[in-house]
Amino acid sequence: MKASDLFIKCLEEEGVTKIFGIPGEENADFMISLKNSKKIEFILCRHEQAAAFMADVYGRLTGKAGVCLATLGPGVTNLMTGLADANMDRAPVVAIIGQGSTNRLHKESHQIMDSISMVAPISKWAQTILSPRNITEVVRKAFKVAETEKPGVTVIELPEDIAKEEIKDQPIKPTLTRRPAADNRAINEAVDLIMNSKNPIILAGNGTIRKRASNRLRVLVENLGIGVINTFMGKGSISSSDKHSLFTIGLGSGDYNNLAIDESDLVIAIGYDLVEYSPSAWNRIEKGKKKVIHIDYTPAEVDRDYLPNVEIIADLAGALFQLNNALIEKVGRKNLPIFNVNTIQKARETMLNHLNQNNDDDSFPMKPQRVLADVRKVMNDDDIVLSDVGAHKMWVAREYNCNSPNTCLISNGFCTMGFALPGSMGAKMVFPNKKVLSINGDAGFLMNVQDLETAVRQNLNVVAVVWLDGEYGLIKWKQQIQFSGEHSDLKFDNPDFGELAKSMNMWGTQINSAKDFLPALQEAFKQKGPAIIGVPVDYSENMRLTEHLGKVSAII
Repeated sequence: MKASDLFIKCLEEEGVTKIFGIPGEENADFMISLKNSKKIEFILCRHEQAAAFMADVYGRLTGKAGVCLATLGPGVTNLMTGLADANMDRAPVVAIIGQGSTNRLHKESHQIMDSISMVAPISKWAQTILSPRNITEVVRKAFKVAETEKPGVTVIELPEDIAKEEIKDQPIKPTLTRRPAADNRAINEAVDLIMNSKNPIILAGNGTIRKRASNRLRVLVENLGIGVINTFMGKGSISSSDKHSLFTIGLGSGDYNNLAIDESDLVIAIGYDLVEYSPSAWNRIEKGKKKVIHIDYTPAEVDRDYLPNVEIIADLAGALFQLNNALIEKVGRKNLPIFNVNTIQKARETMLNHLNQNNDDDSFPMKPQRVLADVRKVMNDDDIVLSDVGAHKMWVAREYNCNSPNTCLISNGFCTMGFALPGSMGAKMVFPNKKVLSINGDAGFLMNVQDLETAVRQNLNVVAVVWLDGEYGLIKWKQQIQFSGEHSDLKFDNPDFGELAKSMNMWGTQINSAKDFLPALQEAFKQKGPAIIGVPVDYSENMRLTEHLGKVSAII
């Protein structure tokens, strides 16, 4: 068969059902072979970056690699931001990129560049196919590496002349790879540290929402009876309604849960990536005296503020299962929980009261708290919210609390604007029966606005809520903090979002009062296709929050 036909058969063997992207002439053979596939749908996008974000979220939610495609040269460079985001946020993605014929790669030639070298720093593995005989191995390896913990990006480059060659071969069947169990000595050392501590606390990171780890974490929390703080990307690892939850950390060093860590003598970091929230921001008190247990798929990164006393390196769910069993063996089931969760209830109540302030505020432009309280009223526990990057992200992370993992997706590793709108399309294709809503700033939304057309064409009921302030709000907020209220010129103009929606043949509105927002949300989810709601937001709340958190005193 033709090499491009074999490539498609390999993708089918991997269980691929969707590929997001934009083709070019250098992958024309691949596209014709794909057209003949009865198992894989090609989602034609309007920008390669959006295609990469769709694959990113598709991979996060399924655990199977999302697949995106671009042609050579500018097609690859356009993919870069989305691929870097997926790799740093631990989303499995396989990118397929085109390339010119191998007989012109050695010299200056139209659109030719060393794409593999360019993507190497933002991927786990990248490889050019130099012979049709390599296709089956390269495709199998790309998926295996992308999906192996910690997941990330792999890239396959297919030159146009290789795609045309004839080959007689068969795809390699995927096999299940078991992750290793934890070392028993490390488990026992961790149990001893826990038993000898007075005020331990759990920091739940990105890894706790993958591979069934959340279920095991919830058991551990019940057995220990201690507080759990989650990172932005660990939201939902335990339910925010659980009495053990001390909500989300990462906004500011004076937040209530930062103070809870200050007063702890042992931090049990589970599935925590340092890229999510620097240890220097939470490991601030008596450095070296606060004990740390690191439980993750891979060894801890070396950081002067994160030097674990014990590292448990294993499959996360398996390690937590072993730790739970060791605790029961040590103290007996009838003596669980080990600690009294009631000791954190004052802190939890104080935090809840602050989180719920302004939830019913009718002022306009709307308070961020009111916007998110209304969103929470519409979204069920298993529905999905995606946050773009900007000032609104800080409010989503702190105020929008979840009961299930993977129901609030935030880019907080690479932390790139433009993620949420295309990401919501990937989410809707995974879960067509769930409500999917993206929360965007007016700056980030317009970075990938072109792919609204893709949502219209695909008939996807994704709802985009756009917070309007006409500025780069997060940059303003940070400058104000750093320079005593001063900031540089960050203003810009916006379209009328109702008119924008009309021009795209979709439903949309720009609200004029706080009471209009909830009905607009309800109407948006009744549409057959996508919907936009423009919401003027009062960002003076940013500095009010900063001033308040600076005055918070220890409460545990």
